[in-house]
Amino acid sequence: MNVDKNTENSWASPDREAGAGRILVVVSVQPEKEAVLRGLGGDSRFDVLVGGVGSVAAAARTARRLATAESGYSLVICAGIAGGFVGQAEVGSLVVAAEIIAADLGAETPDGFCSVDELGFGSARVQVEDKLASRLTEALRAAGLPVCHGPILTLSTVTGTAATASELKVRVPEAAAEAMEGYGVAIAAKDSGLPVLEIRSISNAVGPRNKAAWRMKEAFEALEAACKVIREVL
Repeated sequence: MNVDKNTENSWASPDREAGAGRILVVVSVQPEKEAVLRGLGGDSRFDVLVGGVGSVAAAARTARRLATAESGYSLVICAGIAGGFVGQAEVGSLVVAAEIIAADLGAETPDGFCSVDELGFGSARVQVEDKLASRLTEALRAAGLPVCHGPILTLSTVTGTAATASELKVRVPEAAAEAMEGYGVAIAAKDSGLPVLEIRSISNAVGPRNKAAWRMKEAFEALEAACKVIREVL
């Protein structure tokens, strides 16, 4: 997947307002880190951290990095591959989070799932840096990359059935993708007073688990292409 060189620089921020400090990119596993680094092309403003799989590991390692870094960060990005909801984000495309939602944080009741928000114990939703998210989405689209701007769900258990996929769409009808780390990264960033973004490339459809249908190569290529745009926009 190639980035249109004619559009890269046109979306770069003249004053790089988000780049006043360093930018921390958190991924879950090493292959994601390698794709991100290829895309960033050695840009020294970015640090890439392997935070581990799942929200807890990602939150702990992100918080530790933010607390111990010698130079301050201005932005945290959760990046990697994900499952896409059919009709919203197709395999090989990208999703920029409009909101980061811990979709299984709550309680099971006789009437169905009750979110932590409804229980009154806090919030399962973290707002992203909207201006940057919108600008990044527009830049990716201008570069010829298929991209959706919508909520990304964080789950402790990846969806493996059509029934669960349908239930999630009832909970969050506009959901575009699901992954396992975004909410943890977002909470660590917010607790440090930092803005957060999440960007995902889609390797498979959310629903029945079928590894034969996963398109990992295409997803890593899309993630790399997205990071080429990120370094121009942020």
